Amino acid sequence: MNHVFYKGEDSSRPTLLLLHGTGGNEHDLVGLGKEIDISANILSVRGNVLENGMPRFFKRLAEGVFDLEDLQVRTVELKSFIDEAAENYEFDRDNVVAIGYSNGANIAANLLFEYKNVLNGAILHHPMVPRRGVELPRMSKTPVFIGAGKNDHMCPATESEELQNLLQEAGAMVELYWHAYGHQLTQDEVQAAKQWYQLKF
Repeated sequence: MNHVFYKGEDSSRPTLLLLHGTGGNEHDLVGLGKEIDISANILSVRGNVLENGMPRFFKRLAEGVFDLEDLQVRTVELKSFIDEAAENYEFDRDNVVAIGYSNGANIAANLLFEYKNVLNGAILHHPMVPRRGVELPRMSKTPVFIGAGKNDHMCPATESEELQNLLQEAGAMVELYWHAYGHQLTQDEVQAAKQWYQLKF
């Protein structure tokens, strides 16, 4: 997968897995990652799917309607890529924290839905529920931050609340942060995620 890796100053810090939104690329969230943790490794990945020329992490059938078969294939692909990157760049595979926005947050959530202990934590900006009617692996107090907008028409409030409930039922420790705006990633949301991260990691 196309990606960039920046080695952090402190090997004891998590490696931040950065996953962009639709139309983004592997450079989009690097500044966000450095804002969250200046000392951490950064592994920022570009999605392998193109929708009208815009990179994504998996296909969709319509806005808000995921291609679940492709989602599964791409989730396996991403998990394998993280495993390989940990070997290649010599970072601690057990200390990876995902930071995803929109489409990137959705595939990060599906990693948690699919694999036990795949992430040490996650910051999910404006995610949706990736799949329904599936049994989630036990998440032994995995910390998860969900950022959501009360006026987000792409990601209704019910999606954020349902995802929170599903993750908590599986044992994750979830904080749901609301702002009054839409689907955009606000500075207030970033600072709330940073404060949360500093307490958890």
